[in-house]
Amino acid sequence: MPHTDSAWKRLRKSEKRRKANRTTMKGVKVETKAVTTAFTAGDPAKVADAMKSAASKLDKAAARGVIHKNKAARLKSRMAKKLKNLKDKPAAAKA
Repeated sequence: MPHTDSAWKRLRKSEKRRKANRTTMKGVKVETKAVTTAFTAGDPAKVADAMKSAASKLDKAAARGVIHKNKAARLKSRMAKKLKNLKDKPAAAKA
């Protein structure tokens, strides 16, 4: 345990930040899970809506420094790639 007043303050601050970061990450995980579930349903419209809210959560988490901005970009890119493949599948099946 901390001995000095400044060390106690650092402990309080880090605990507060940890809780905020966990809350933010929980929101990110919930949104990305919604995108995954929409993919399994196979409806591009639902996937696009879920992706929009997930991208927003990812951007906010990156802006707050909870995750790195490149990680947010990478995750959004992967979701967009999957959506594109989902949209292209029915067109390929019809041809």
